[in-house]
Amino acid sequence: MGSFSIWHWLVVLVIIALVFGTKKLRNVGEDLGGAIKGFKKGMKDAQTDEQPEAVTQKVQDTTTIDVQAKEKQDS
Repeated sequence: MGSFSIWHWLVVLVIIALVFGTKKLRNVGEDLGGAIKGFKKGMKDAQTDEQPEAVTQKVQDTTTIDVQAKEKQDS
């Protein structure tokens, strides 16, 4: 069993086109392309959302609060 030649792939594509029809195959291709574009956009948006948080986390609060504990007195 060697690799398939170009003629084998053409026969497979013709059979798939006959079974599903070209319109349905075109719709599947458009849906798949839209899903990939949406995924890439979501990944890009997630990366841009994370960058400002990383910058703000590096800032440290240098102020201190001096608190003195007092004992509770029963009335």
